[in-house]
Amino acid sequence: MTRRHVRVVGAMLQNEMGRYLITQRPPTASLPLLWEFPGGRVEEGEQDTVALARELLEEMGVQIQVLEQVMHTRHEYPTYDIDFRVFRCRLSYPDAEIHHLRVHDHRWVALEEMGQYRFPDADAKTLARLLDLDH
Repeated sequence: MTRRHVRVVGAMLQNEMGRYLITQRPPTASLPLLWEFPGGRVEEGEQDTVALARELLEEMGVQIQVLEQVMHTRHEYPTYDIDFRVFRCRLSYPDAEIHHLRVHDHRWVALEEMGQYRFPDADAKTLARLLDLDH
């Protein structure tokens, strides 16, 4: 049996107070109620940056500007592999309201608060590396 490979993109989105946006997965999703950088799967033939902008619009109703890729990693879960790319982003409209269309909740979190949230393995594995980019 061949393993399933999933390409995923995430947004490292920082507000004017230096806090990062994290979202909580819905209770019915895989890895329910864990926290993550917002984003999602890249569809067949879709560019990473297009997928990321689409996912944030679908999940929270916000428009973003996708900037540079800041990280790429792979992670093996028991039944599938993740190809995970994270991009620095900014809200197109900084005062835009975040809606919980396909996320359970969201938080703007300071670096020192990240340890209070439980992340999926692929996110947790890269969290320290990602957040160290600003130091």
